[in-house]
Amino acid sequence: MSSLTLDAAEEIIDAAHKRAQSIGKAVSVAVVDAGGFPIAIRRPDGARPLTPDIARAKAYTAAIMQRPGKMLKKWQESQPVFFAQLSQLPGAAMPIMATEGSLTIKKDGEIIGGLGIAGGTADEDQQIAEEVLASLGYELEFAAWGVAGKQASTSTPDSSSSSPSGKDA
Repeated sequence: MSSLTLDAAEEIIDAAHKRAQSIGKAVSVAVVDAGGFPIAIRRPDGARPLTPDIARAKAYTAAIMQRPGKMLKKWQESQPVFFAQLSQLPGAAMPIMATEGSLTIKKDGEIIGGLGIAGGTADEDQQIAEEVLASLGYELEFAAWGVAGKQASTSTPDSSSSSPSGKDA
């Protein structure tokens, strides 16, 4: 079982900040382990005060839901009450944020953490996250919900709007 180290988290954060600077954005970046626990969170000069909390919630969502936030959007849209209740569960440490800029960190087929980026537009946060993880050798492909063996990219919407089991939750 692989784990995400502090050095690896810092490498991801550094790369994300460099990429964000190249497009003129100050974004906060959070990296969590597979259980959603923070490894590192950084808000650079110029980033809005709430962005570290948003980035952490995005990273938490990707890690514990085991899918990028963008893949979870249609499910959330079709089941808003269910998603609202997820954040109220006794074990939920953070709100569930099914949105862009929320990517699962996956290496050698294993989910080892989550990445959250907040401070740009939704598309900018997503682009930064995807480019950084791809450049560092992390996997961006995930099986579509309810379709065994079929791959869905984080950059293309998931065609499924149901729960992971293919049934409404």
